[in-house]
Amino acid sequence: MLKRTIFFALKSSLPVMLGYIAIGSAFGLIMQNIGYPIILTLFMSVVIYAGAGQYAAAGLFAAAAGYLEIALTIFLINSRHIVYGFSMRDKFNNTAPYTPYLIFGLTDETFGLLSTIKTPTDLPTARVYFYITLFNQLSWVAGSVAGFIAGKVIPFDFRGAEFALTALFVVLLLEQWKNRSENAPFIIAAVSAALALLIFGAENMLIAAFVLSLIGAAGASIRRGKVA
Repeated sequence: MLKRTIFFALKSSLPVMLGYIAIGSAFGLIMQNIGYPIILTLFMSVVIYAGAGQYAAAGLFAAAAGYLEIALTIFLINSRHIVYGFSMRDKFNNTAPYTPYLIFGLTDETFGLLSTIKTPTDLPTARVYFYITLFNQLSWVAGSVAGFIAGKVIPFDFRGAEFALTALFVVLLLEQWKNRSENAPFIIAAVSAALALLIFGAENMLIAAFVLSLIGAAGASIRRGKVA
């Protein structure tokens, strides 16, 4: 059963793993380009493990930002994971001893995968979740280290490398859209992002879009409850 569990998790994780190798490589290339050591690249991918947060941190490192500013920025960028945790409470019931790692490893892509995957009834769900999360992180770590090394030995044009993360988000969005019959969450998110961009500008839109999405989702839930 262990082999079947690992194989199922690996097969399910493969699209995210391929994406993580690509965008992890881009992060490694950026870290090498701004002059930081490979050990810091590895440490960030193992301990922080947050794609957008690590990209932002690399930019803040390059700008010589303070530690407090870097910590606060990463916290705000990744605060959306709090909502992920709430929505995964039922799925993470009875997942001990893997629960702490599942919470730590709940990235955007892993959340998208775990929230839609249907585990075969004869496989242990907790282990499937654990291996999916582990495979995803290992691919991110491997990609970031490989990208750093490649940047050392291969001449590389860095223009557009940061778009790799956005491209993966688009693919995951399309997968979520295909697997859900209700379009309201996508409409709320799109309207919130557009309003945040128009009102607050590109540099300050992330938190604003997050707050507006929460308000919109809460309003939709309340309205649906009243209609019911």
